[in-house]
Amino acid sequence: MAAPKTPVQFYFDFISPFGYFASLRIDELARRHGREVEWTSMLLGVSVLKVMGLPPIVELPLKGLYVINDAMRYARQHEVPFERPASSPTSRPVEAGRAFAWARELDPASAKRLAGRIFESYFVHCLDIAQDSVLGACVTASGLSWQAFKTARAEGRPADLLRRNVDDSIQRGVFGSPFFIVDGESFFGVEKLSVVEDWLATGGW
Repeated sequence: MAAPKTPVQFYFDFISPFGYFASLRIDELARRHGREVEWTSMLLGVSVLKVMGLPPIVELPLKGLYVINDAMRYARQHEVPFERPASSPTSRPVEAGRAFAWARELDPASAKRLAGRIFESYFVHCLDIAQDSVLGACVTASGLSWQAFKTARAEGRPADLLRRNVDDSIQRGVFGSPFFIVDGESFFGVEKLSVVEDWLATGGW
């Protein structure tokens, strides 16, 4: 009997438009090749700002404007709902990341639904995902208990889980969103999804 295929690892930050775009495609892509996907929320504020010592990419001269335009262009090309203006203030993604980490420990499928709700709230409805009212609606809509999350949050469990996930992502060399690890190989960026699919189809090179 053949050994089970290892899951594709998908790392993302909730304020990353390209993480949002990847979240819409990665499960179906992997499923075509008999793979599951393990989703992990990370924080660009830790990996990019603190570890790499770089400013947010949208603040970089020249490149920042390109990335903003590239996100809007991708959304048009793939007909993905994407309404958040570039001028909107960036939400603090920590609580969303904690909620996802907590949900993943309970039920990965529900956690993926939660991630979808959070991404939609942020990039389609232009809401502030740092607000409890927004995050609570996302948790409830994904079939989870907001009261249970608040209880866990008061005990510190979601914060511990997110911290562990962020530490793990850094140890594994994750430096951006989206980031994929397939059979021990790292791939960064939504444009690498075609390469990930080629890898899964051929068994790698």
